[in-house]
Amino acid sequence: MRKLPAEAYAIIEGRHSDPFHYLGLHPEGGKSVVRAFLPEASNVEAVGDHGEVAALDRVHDAGLFIGALPNGSKHYQLRAKFGNNVVEFEDAYRFPPILTDFDLYLLGEGTHQRLYDKLGAHPMRLEGVNGIGFVVLAPNARRVSVVGDFNFWDGRRHPMRVRGNGYWELFIPHAKAGDHYKFEIAGPHGHLLPLKSDPLAFASELRPKTASIVFDEARLPRPRPAPEGINALSAPMSIYEVHLGSWRRKGHNEWLTYRELAEQLPAYARDMGFTHLEFLPVSEHPFDGSWGYQPTGLYAPTSRFGSPEDFAALIDACHREGIGVLLDWVPGHFPDDPHGLGHFDGTALYEHANPLQGRHLDWGTLIYNYGRTEVTNFLVSNALFWMERYAIDGLRVDAVASMLYLDYSRPPGAWIPNQYGGRENIEAINFLRRFNTEVFARFPQATTAAEESTAWPQVSRPVEFGGLGFGYKWNMGWMHDTLSYISKDPIYRKHHHGEILFGLHYAFSENFILPLSHDEVVHGKRSILGRMPGDEWQRFANLRAYYSFMFGHPGKKLLFMGAEIAQSREWNHDQSLDWHLLEYKVHSGVQALIRDLNRLYRAVPALHQMDCEQAGFEWLITDDANRNVFAWMRKGFDENARCVVIVNFSPNVYQNYRVRVPFGGKWKEVLNSDSAHYGGSNVGNIGEVQAERGELRLTIPPLAAIFLVPES
Repeated sequence: MRKLPAEAYAIIEGRHSDPFHYLGLHPEGGKSVVRAFLPEASNVEAVGDHGEVAALDRVHDAGLFIGALPNGSKHYQLRAKFGNNVVEFEDAYRFPPILTDFDLYLLGEGTHQRLYDKLGAHPMRLEGVNGIGFVVLAPNARRVSVVGDFNFWDGRRHPMRVRGNGYWELFIPHAKAGDHYKFEIAGPHGHLLPLKSDPLAFASELRPKTASIVFDEARLPRPRPAPEGINALSAPMSIYEVHLGSWRRKGHNEWLTYRELAEQLPAYARDMGFTHLEFLPVSEHPFDGSWGYQPTGLYAPTSRFGSPEDFAALIDACHREGIGVLLDWVPGHFPDDPHGLGHFDGTALYEHANPLQGRHLDWGTLIYNYGRTEVTNFLVSNALFWMERYAIDGLRVDAVASMLYLDYSRPPGAWIPNQYGGRENIEAINFLRRFNTEVFARFPQATTAAEESTAWPQVSRPVEFGGLGFGYKWNMGWMHDTLSYISKDPIYRKHHHGEILFGLHYAFSENFILPLSHDEVVHGKRSILGRMPGDEWQRFANLRAYYSFMFGHPGKKLLFMGAEIAQSREWNHDQSLDWHLLEYKVHSGVQALIRDLNRLYRAVPALHQMDCEQAGFEWLITDDANRNVFAWMRKGFDENARCVVIVNFSPNVYQNYRVRVPFGGKWKEVLNSDSAHYGGSNVGNIGEVQAERGELRLTIPPLAAIFLVPES
């Protein structure tokens, strides 16, 4: 054995930070010298351009080989003997870099909008050879290696080179789509970390396994676009929120696949009259019970239900039915699973090092460091990725309040103020504004929505006017107040009349979505039906009146799956909805009502065109607390586009109830939630009422709502 330099031992011991400096082809003493590290190989030869062969000397028993190429050869392959097998292959250390200087400039600046085109694992062809280019950010690592199916999961075989501000890269010849892989990282002190999944993996193994999977994006079909204008403020927007793993299940409680969902879910949503589907997070996550809200693979559709191609087929099926698709997106926090982003390169790379800034006390998760350009670049690129690669129509951002406030759910002394001594998270605010600015610039037909539960101003107002730039904001106050009201016995509702009125004081301060979401049917809150007081008839009548009130109220609509069939129990993510309930008239009647409310909402311009404008709403009756009656008028762009909504939240029938209207003539009763078709008592106005001297005299059914439009 010859005497070897320290560099050689760094290669052998798996601690070299720049393997290209030693391995591969190098001029030395007027010769072209090849160095290769191939553990378990007994013999190695270099094969030149024209088939000439040069034996490489084994200079260390660990598998280090060195030899000179024949004169004139510029390229070579390696031929190695492993036991009785002889293998000929390309040397990964003879290929040029993957990232361009311009890539490195944008990455360093934090403005690379197409991060997903460069980082991660990409099939490519370099110098006429097919393989996979791997790139990962780990600025504080001493050494990073790709390990996977192609190298026996041995971190010594494919150490990467570092470029720019800590971007490690390597082209591995003849690695292929479908290979499983991870990154083996030695931290700043040289200690090996748990194997890390690729933060930009496009596919992952099914939990509990955690390897990333090389995916060839050229095979990903691009879904057709959704109908134009589907997210417009003046368009009807009725969202069906769905957890893909528990909407329906197969015979032995197995999940439906993306393909099976594509056959059933979009057609159901279309039949029910919904305009959009919103999926609870589909990014890869290790724990079913998180419902996707603790993701470890932001760029990978979860493998629970199939492949990326299968997920694309689901989106295409939704768009084919005219249904827009929104994704719940989680840029606020991430779990600390050892294979994930936490302590990724041995330091707090994606999170804050200080737990007073970097860990959620409620959820036990880590908080992104929005002050780091690489982190915000990672998150903004992820938002753009879903819209470009999968034609997603919008993102609903989870837990925005937890991002905006440094003291969110923290006791005094357990948080760090901003540079001005305040509680606002300035870096998170800047991130959200950048996210919205870039989404709407790149995808003007798309939208964003904020789940924001505080009084933060201008959430859905443009960034240039000081807003956060979201398209919509969930109206959590409306949800809280109205659910509180409707859960009370009607005899007490007159004392809580303001819980219905209050929301209209601020209803047009934002572009609101009215949510009855998954969070309202779990953790002991009961189902929506379960909150209704009274006997069975009253409970279902209350529910029908409440849903009708929601659809007549200004704002876009959102219902979590199961609400439309009056699910009796709380949602359980481990089993299907109780579809058998539709065998009962009271449940099928609620479903029929939701179908008709959706169709009415879409068909009557007055109910949607000015959802987000004060001019589209006028109170008609606000002071009838003793009878629990409310009445208002909705308006469309056309002066004749009007709809009067009357809601009776008492169990009494009121005859000759007077409501003033702007037009004389006939007013058609286009929906009555007390119809026998929906399971009601069939009290009403026989389809129409004549307005006399600007006044309607109505029969108001019990625990019900009626909708009236002027006869054209």
